[in-house]
Amino acid sequence: MSDTLTESDIPTLADLLGFARAVAADPQLVARLELHPTERTWVRIEGPEGSEAWIIGWPPGTETGWHDHGGSSGAFVTASGELSELSLGVPIPTDGWRSLELAEGVDRQRSLPEGKGRSFGAHHVHQVINPSDGQHAVSVHCYYPPLPKMRRYLRNGDVLRLSLVEIPEEW
Repeated sequence: MSDTLTESDIPTLADLLGFARAVAADPQLVARLELHPTERTWVRIEGPEGSEAWIIGWPPGTETGWHDHGGSSGAFVTASGELSELSLGVPIPTDGWRSLELAEGVDRQRSLPEGKGRSFGAHHVHQVINPSDGQHAVSVHCYYPPLPKMRRYLRNGDVLRLSLVEIPEEW
């Protein structure tokens, strides 16, 4: 028997989003996450077809900062509360740069209330925020392949600068 993956073994964006929706709608799974009053919390769960998934708690006002997922595609769904996503409407090259000047009009913003979600490709750069002043949010995220690294960026106006590359052992 071969250990080589075929295209049918790899989860699609629809598979990742469907899984995140199913988990977000399951109160028993979401309840596995303990919430902290001021810090984000998370618990890892098994995703479909070898993907990895996370349930994440977002205290009021918390956010991720600008980041990508190291070449993994993904999806996330808000299980409770509301999240806001700021993203770039163009793919960003994954390697070979430290600073990019962004063109006008590439910024995107969307609100993701309870039950809403989205999927994204391997070159997606975004920032996720709980904009609430008083309510926690909880979301479910799913990635394939499992996250090899996360690149974190600083943004100053139209300039995006690579600031840190994290590997799984660091989060």
